[in-house]
Amino acid sequence: MSETLQTTDIATSDADLLDRTATAVRAAGAALRERFGDVVRYKTREELMHALAVNDNTALDILRPRLTSLRPEAGWVEDELDGGALPPGEWWVVDPAEGNVNHLHALPEWAVTATLVRENQPVLTVVHLPLTGETYTALTGAGAHLDGRPLHISGTADLGLSIVATSQARPDEDEKVVRRVGSSITAMLFDALVVRTAVPATLHLTNVAAGRIDAFWQFAGARADLLPGALLVTEAGGRISDAEGRPWTPQSDSFLAAAPGIHAEAVATLSR
Repeated sequence: MSETLQTTDIATSDADLLDRTATAVRAAGAALRERFGDVVRYKTREELMHALAVNDNTALDILRPRLTSLRPEAGWVEDELDGGALPPGEWWVVDPAEGNVNHLHALPEWAVTATLVRENQPVLTVVHLPLTGETYTALTGAGAHLDGRPLHISGTADLGLSIVATSQARPDEDEKVVRRVGSSITAMLFDALVVRTAVPATLHLTNVAAGRIDAFWQFAGARADLLPGALLVTEAGGRISDAEGRPWTPQSDSFLAAAPGIHAEAVATLSR
């Protein structure tokens, strides 16, 4: 079999896999939507963690068997807060309730995500927003889409005219990282038009891929936070790096996704 034909067959297989993955992610999202509405009250850290776990397990009970049946040999990332490189082979990197704490507080900013990683490169991703019904998808070499419509990065070339966004450091983060987040927000407040700060990271990155905002940055972060958006932004024509402009990998201690026209300016601001 020729190399060209092999490549075509793989692409076709991955495209079909993306469709099936989207079906599984939407089903998990529907289950979480049924649980959404009232604010979930908690008085202790233990009660909070239990409520988060109930949401996670609701989605995982649907995602795990369906995605495993699609790729039986693929590994499964158990902890959505894990970072760093994965072992060789294929892995499902899943966040069953991205923005879980928002869900508990009856806030609309949450999603379900699933990304297939092959030899430490994201191959396909699905980000589903159950409350709006929107589904963002990306397939390596085939572009990024919102409900089948192509996504395109912003064409802005002036950071001073840009809307930018970041997430906050996660609870119990190292003090140095927390202070770095604060300093970066201050720097962007001087240089950008508007600075948005909220969780989760993935929803900011869908907005970067769709050209609604112009850049997103984050310090530290987990694979499940960043891999879906990294693929969406890249396939939509954006630039991905760490905050110093070096190539980003899951081992990096910072992340930047930006429109090509302001990427260098954003790096300069974050490096001050």
